[in-house]
Amino acid sequence: MNQAVLFILLIMTINIIYVSLTTVRFILMIKGLKEWASLLSIIEVFVYLSGLTIILNNLNSYWNIAAYCIGYGIGVYLGSRIEERLALGYITAQVIVDSLDDPLPLILRERGFGVTTWVGDGRDEKRLVMLVLTKRNRQKELMDIVDQSTLNSFILFQEAKSFRGGFARGEGTLPAFRVFR
Repeated sequence: MNQAVLFILLIMTINIIYVSLTTVRFILMIKGLKEWASLLSIIEVFVYLSGLTIILNNLNSYWNIAAYCIGYGIGVYLGSRIEERLALGYITAQVIVDSLDDPLPLILRERGFGVTTWVGDGRDEKRLVMLVLTKRNRQKELMDIVDQSTLNSFILFQEAKSFRGGFARGEGTLPAFRVFR
């Protein structure tokens, strides 16, 4: 490979790393993990300044600028994928099933999920409504259990920013867990 291609790859790589770090730092801040976000920002700024110095000293080529832009786009994608893998925080799932006698709440409780149930009025009949609070990294497991246990269900997921008490009370030592008392 010639020097120009290696230089373009270097610019892209630096920007991919920088933007990925920025995305993850931003998510950490939103999740309330200020200490981790602060530590990550030190690395982020170092990478940013290194890349910015290189690109500003080499604005003589549209290929360099294009590499910077492409690296930025890839960095956003990669950063969001990293955040998905980290799956920080908690979610609530509202699960609605057709049968009031559905065993799903018992199955979920046996698997360690906290479940609160009540009867809801559907269009045609009564429905069993469940509110499930869980760590984000258990969302797929929850969906799999619901899919395997119930033929017809509706699930709505929402991010749980803060909560207190209840089933998850003892989990307050996790870094992504913020309880207001």
